Amino acid sequence: MRETPSQTAGPYLHIGLAPEGRASFGRDLRAPGVRGEAMELGGTVRDGAGEPCGDALIELWQPDAAGRFPGTPGADSAFGGYGRCACDAAGRYRFETIRPGAPFVSLLVFARGINAALHTRAYLEPAEDDVLRAAGDRAGTLMAAWDGATARFDIRLQGTGETVFLDF
Repeated sequence: MRETPSQTAGPYLHIGLAPEGRASFGRDLRAPGVRGEAMELGGTVRDGAGEPCGDALIELWQPDAAGRFPGTPGADSAFGGYGRCACDAAGRYRFETIRPGAPFVSLLVFARGINAALHTRAYLEPAEDDVLRAAGDRAGTLMAAWDGATARFDIRLQGTGETVFLDF
């Protein structure tokens, strides 16, 4: 059985959020029998000075290939919809997942100097929605770039090119 998010949360970023010192927790969301097109999502997290954040941690939340979230009627029972990945020393993260039945995946960013997780979205395709409209000329910071079956989504925590973060 896989751990649930609430079983791993804690006050210490890499102890509570990456249990047992593992660099990744649920980085591969493609369980046996999962339905959908395989893809990877990854990128680099950078601070305001443009330096890699090797101590950042990314959580990914997404629906299954049909656009249903786990626990909802008709959802793919082989797909958990959740993953967590600690960045390496160069600030890189990577998830192995499926293409969701929605235009975006939701991401939470935990990093040094951040008291609460930052919420953002990685859009895998252009969409007409309120978030992209509200982002205006910064909407490009929410768009992933495709290279084959890999979507690259870099995250900039502040400064020039700062990723749009959502306030909940």
